[in-house]
Amino acid sequence: MDTTLCLVRHGETDWNAEHRIQGGTDIPLNDTGRAQALAAAQELRRHYWSGVYSSPLCRAFETAEIIAAELRLPAPLRIPAVHERRFGEIEGLTLEERIARFGDESEVPGLESRADVVARAQPALTTLAHQHPGEQLLIVSHGGVIGSLMRFVTDSRRPRPQEYIHNGSANEFSVSPTGHWSLSRYDARPGRTEYRPVP
Repeated sequence: MDTTLCLVRHGETDWNAEHRIQGGTDIPLNDTGRAQALAAAQELRRHYWSGVYSSPLCRAFETAEIIAAELRLPAPLRIPAVHERRFGEIEGLTLEERIARFGDESEVPGLESRADVVARAQPALTTLAHQHPGEQLLIVSHGGVIGSLMRFVTDSRRPRPQEYIHNGSANEFSVSPTGHWSLSRYDARPGRTEYRPVP
């Protein structure tokens, strides 16, 4: 029986609001982010969930704590492998500052590739799925991780160009007993409660 992994992006931080690249920099939620986490939890409450897991970064873990409390689930457990993509020397910069300083993304020192993100996150989540066959699990993570997994699973069909992994959005993957991943539906978020279907 397949396991459902619902990957939720953390709520907003001040750096999100300022359009700064966060990566592994541990920036906390702001008040908007806390409200987004609560709104996401209220939408997720319509379904049954077995447990909540999280990246160890504080913006994700606080989001997970808010969701777990609202759903009356045990405290979230940390999964180090789903921490945000490392952006090296562009962390803290806006897109304009990054382009001015480094130009092409491939020139950024310390930038973690999407393939490396998948190589650390997917095995950890597959193991989690196999430990909970047939269950529905919530994992609070980051845009870089969710987007990298989505591109890998859909052969880069999702997200489409200009599509964004929104703060507080929910994205559902199915993991089979043999370890096959598929993207079931994506981009449910506060204020837009329906998922986008995956053809």
